[in-house]
Amino acid sequence: MTEAYVPPRVWQWQPKDDNKFASINQPTAGARFERELPVGEHPLQLYSLATPNGQKVSILLEELLARGIGEAEYDAWLISIGDGDQFGSGFVAINPNSKIPALVDHSVSPAQPVFESGAILLYLAEKFDAFIPTDHAGRTACLSWLFWQMGSAPYVVGDFCHFYKYADTKHPYAIDRFTLETKRQLDVLDRQLAENEFIAGPAYSIADMAVWPWYGGLVSNRVYGAAEFLDAQTYTNVLRWQRQIAARPAVQRGRLVNRSDGGVRERHAASDIDELV
Repeated sequence: MTEAYVPPRVWQWQPKDDNKFASINQPTAGARFERELPVGEHPLQLYSLATPNGQKVSILLEELLARGIGEAEYDAWLISIGDGDQFGSGFVAINPNSKIPALVDHSVSPAQPVFESGAILLYLAEKFDAFIPTDHAGRTACLSWLFWQMGSAPYVVGDFCHFYKYADTKHPYAIDRFTLETKRQLDVLDRQLAENEFIAGPAYSIADMAVWPWYGGLVSNRVYGAAEFLDAQTYTNVLRWQRQIAARPAVQRGRLVNRSDGGVRERHAASDIDELV
């Protein structure tokens, strides 16, 4: 029988290399090496990876372009988090938290860095006056659901997927704990979408763009291969909404940006994606 773990009085970090995630993480922040970030010709520079968090911003940028907002043209550069690109000095300078995505807006002086995916969505929606309701009640509902996603998915769904799929040792307590909360959140969404076409009401918004890559990816089995385990077929309203969002051409384009395979590593013009959709 394995001995019960007893936490020490003071925790000490023990570097591990037993899987690709454990070998990356450290309990300290800051740059680990010097590396400047590339800068393309467009005012908006995106540094990202096509994870659920990263897809949010490229989807919004493609939606803005599809709406005819030419000022939303952008360059997108792949940040390989598995290789530790997020710890380069240039990236840390624009995001001290070393997480993707990060954006720099060179259309203003001095250039404006923005980090945290929800903050980037809000920044761009306000900058271009698009995909966020203008009335007080609608805007409040949109931001409520945007911040619900920011506060829920990365921790709960992220840790569900870590313990369910990536952890070398499967721990029933951890899997059960995060499965329970993931399914509760899916039920929250299912009830909301039973009464609304989109997450925050009748209009498609940045709330949908934030939520869809995470929860839409779960129920459609696009991410983590857990749809059967979560009994995703029972969340019929989430599935309806997932298919509706997935059918949007700009969403299909945005999902292809900053992919190491099955898409484009970098995006500098619409033509980079045209042949893939």
